[in-house]
Formats: sequence, structure tokens, C-alpha cells
Amino acid sequence: MNKRLFRTQFNQMENIEKQVLMESLAARYDMTFLGLHTFDRWGQSCTTGIFKKDGREFVFVPGDTVTLGWEQFAVGLNQESREELEYLFREWEMERDPEEMIRESMAPVRQAAIGPMLVGRELEEINWEPVKMDDPRLTVHPDWLKEFRDFAWSDSSSLTLHQSARIERTEKGFQICIYNHTDYDALLAGLEKQGLSLPTADEWAYLCGGGCRTLFPWGDGLDYSMRLRWFEDMDEDENRPYDMEEPNFFGLSIAYDPYMREVVQADRLTTCGGDGGCNICGGLGPFLGFLPCSPHCKPEVQEDKELNGDYDFYRPIIRVENHD
Repeated sequence: MNKRLFRTQFNQMENIEKQVLMESLAARYDMTFLGLHTFDRWGQSCTTGIFKKDGREFVFVPGDTVTLGWEQFAVGLNQESREELEYLFREWEMERDPEEMIRESMAPVRQAAIGPMLVGRELEEINWEPVKMDDPRLTVHPDWLKEFRDFAWSDSSSLTLHQSARIERTEKGFQICIYNHTDYDALLAGLEKQGLSLPTADEWAYLCGGGCRTLFPWGDGLDYSMRLRWFEDMDEDENRPYDMEEPNFFGLSIAYDPYMREVVQADRLTTCGGDGGCNICGGLGPFLGFLPCSPHCKPEVQEDKELNGDYDFYRPIIRVENHD
């Protein structure tokens, strides 16, 4: 077993050694090695390799044996989170212990041995396929084209025809996509053909939390100084990412939007990292709104196999075969 692919040894290596190891991975998996980068966030850090393949950026995440799941506060709720929950309990006329209520949504505490991986840095859409305006699948729908023409004269930045087609304004003109209905098995089969997989729920929890024992990677409560999607208007500076979208300690943009569910590898369609926005839609406020983004939240097993392009997203990974 190559121990250098695991976090303790990997973090102790000199950069020159890491460079050689990363170059060998790039050659093995037919990737372009872009260089080493240090990601430092929320008290964890990792200097690791960034790669490119087929237009995607991947990052090497070393393996580790970690404790996942949650049953109690490591530090305790901060005052703002506690006040937010107490306010909700008063509204609902409920006598609840916040810790007990949170525990109901969390996966049980467990040890997990996580292998080394090359991980897609960004979430990817599932059902939307970019097409040209003269694609026959579009031109058979004159009503769609009329809506696109009306959109082109409007001030809007995008128009989506539910699970059919969409058009977005870009710097270079318009980007048009059509919606393909697809299911979980088709997604897995398509990824396998490219030599890719999805992370399991345990792997996902590690990528998201790095083995943190707090409720979120940064602590037990919500950090209200962060710019949170759905709760902060970004008009004055449109192009800044929201705080949780910024790369984490592994260089991944992960679990930053409760509306976006990450599909993971399991026996049935299972998602982590968001609840499709149910809590936010239900007016439950930022803390419970973002609770599904906790690395420890119970994975959600979906009713059927059909993927929903509005809420389901995926992150491709390559498990690094661990031989010397």
C-alpha cells in the first residue's frame, strides 16, 4: 500500500516529492497536471495537485480513516444560531432541545476508511445538453423558438422552459440547452464509460467535512458573517462567489447551496449536500435551511430513479488505485 497517498504521510511530504507523485498520477490517468496549490480553510489545509481532463478540473484528495456522522455538539451553538432556533421553536410553540432536533437529521457516528481520489472541483449539471439554435430537436418546437426570440429582446439573463429547453445570455451571445430526461442508472453507466464514478455517501462526507467533528466544517453554528446564497442580495457585486462556494481545504466547491443535491453512489438514487431547498422554501431560516449541507446530514434516498435537472447535480471522481 502506498502510504504517501494518505493524508498523514501526504501532508508531511516535501513539495518536490509531491510534484513527482502528482505527475505520475497525471500520466496514469491521462490528465494534464496544472501544478500544486495550497488550500487552507476552516482550520484544515492541504497542498495538493490540480489536474485538467476533458475540460474539467480535478484535485487530488489523499485518503484517510476518519470519524463521520454526528450525535452532539463539539463546541456548541453560537449565540446567533441558538437565538434563531429559539425564535422558530416559539413560533411553532414547541419545547425542543436544539441538539436533539438536529440529531434526528444526522447520520450515525461511524469510522470510515476513505481511499485516495481525484475529485471534480465543481458540481456539474445532469440533464441539460448544450445545443446550437438550428438543432432539429429545437426547430421542431416553433413555440420554444418564439419564446427565445421574445427573450432575446428582453432584459432577462436567462429563460427556462420547464424540463424542456433554456437559453442564457453570455458574453459571447446566447447559450442554448435542451433537457434530456435521464435516470440514475444511465448517469452511472455514462460515467463508467468515461472511467469516472460518483463518490459514496461516506466519501462525500469526507470531501465536504474532512473528518471535522463539528456540525459544519467551520463550527457547530452557522457563521452569519458569511455571504449566504438565498439569504443575501448580491446586486452590488454580482461576480463574487458566495462564501461557501469558495474552494474548501481540499480545493472543492462543495455543499454551498441547499437547492443543489449532489448525487452519490449507492444501491438506489441517493443525494447529499442539499434538500432541494425544502427547508428554505418552508421559511425555516438560514440555520435549518443550510443544515442539509452539513457533511454529517443523513443521505437522502429518493423515491424513484428519475433525475431532476433543476435539483440534482453530480461530481465526477476517479478512485486512485492504491499500489506502489
